[in-house]
Amino acid sequence: MAAINEPKLISGNANFPLAKSIARRMSMHRGMSISLVDARVERFNDQEIFVEVFDNVRGEDMYVIQPTSNPANDNLMELLIMVDALRRSSAARITAVIPYFGYARQDRRTKARTPISAKLVANLIQTAGVDRVLTLDLHAAQIQGFFDIPVDNLYASPVFALDIEHHFKGQLDDVMIISPDVGGVARAREIAKRINAPLAIVDKRREKAGEVAEMTVIGNVTGKKCIIVDDICDTAGTLCKAAETLIEAGATEVHAYITHGVLSGPAVERVTKSVMKSLVITDSIAPTAAVQNCSNIRIVPTAPMFAQAVLNIWGGMSVSSLFETETLIPIYEGLYPRG
Repeated sequence: MAAINEPKLISGNANFPLAKSIARRMSMHRGMSISLVDARVERFNDQEIFVEVFDNVRGEDMYVIQPTSNPANDNLMELLIMVDALRRSSAARITAVIPYFGYARQDRRTKARTPISAKLVANLIQTAGVDRVLTLDLHAAQIQGFFDIPVDNLYASPVFALDIEHHFKGQLDDVMIISPDVGGVARAREIAKRINAPLAIVDKRREKAGEVAEMTVIGNVTGKKCIIVDDICDTAGTLCKAAETLIEAGATEVHAYITHGVLSGPAVERVTKSVMKSLVITDSIAPTAAVQNCSNIRIVPTAPMFAQAVLNIWGGMSVSSLFETETLIPIYEGLYPRG
C-alpha cells in the first residue's frame, strides 16, 4: 500500500549539512517543501546527550540521518537516543540513514580475545527501535547479516563512474583502475567494468596495524593514468605510499576515489604533499575545514542518491534501481550533464 503521509527527516549533529541537502533534494523531487523535523540534540555539562523533538511525529515515517563518524561514540549515542525519542513519541516506522557506518572495520575476530564490534553496534541499533537501515558502501558486505531488519546498502561506484567519465573524457583509454589490496578487488572491478577500463592491484604487506612494510604492483601500469579505488581513507599513509609505488612503476598520473574520507591525524597534510593529482571523496562524513581547503581533495555529493533512496523506501519502490547508471544520470544531471 502506498504511503499517505510525507516522509519526515530528523538529523543529529554528525553531518547536518548533508541532512539539509537531502531535504532540499527531496523537496525538488516532490515539488513541495520537505524540511528537517524541529528538534534539539545537545549535551549537558557532564556530556550526557539529550534529545527533544518539538514536532508531532505520531504515526509518521521517520528517517534519522546520522553517520557514526568521528567522534564515533558520541554520534552513535546521538543516533540511539534520537531513535528512542521517536519510538516513545509513537513514530510508525524509523529508518536509520547512516551514510558512514562506524565500527565497520571490526567485522570479525582477527585475533584471540577480540570483539566483533560491528555486530554489537548492529544489536544496539536494533534494540533502540530502528526498523530499517540505509547506508553507503559498508566496509564488509556481511555486516548486513548482523541485522535482523532490512538493510539497504547503497554503492558509490555508479556515481564515481559518472565522475570519472566526466573528468577523464577523451582520456579513458589511458585510465587504469587500481585496487589498493587484494580484498578490495571486487569494489575496484565494479568501477572498471562500468568504464571499461583494465584493473591492477597493489599488494601490500603489513608488519603491524597502520604500518605497511612492502608494496608490489600486480599488473602493467606503464603510461597509465591510475585511479585507486577504496571505501575508507583514514590516515592516508597506505594510500600515499601506493601512489608513490605506482609512479615508480611507470604510471603517468595517480588519482584516488574513496567513498568515506575519514582523514584523521596527518591525513590531509599527507595528501597535500603526495604525488596524487587528486583525491575524490563523498560527503558521507562532514568534511573538516582542512579537507575543504585542500587543493587536491574534491568532494562528490551523496544527497541526490540518498534523497531518491529515502523516497523509494517511503513509496515502497526498489532501492537497488539506484545501482544502475541509467537511474543515476537524471538524478545527477546538473553535476554530470549528458552530451
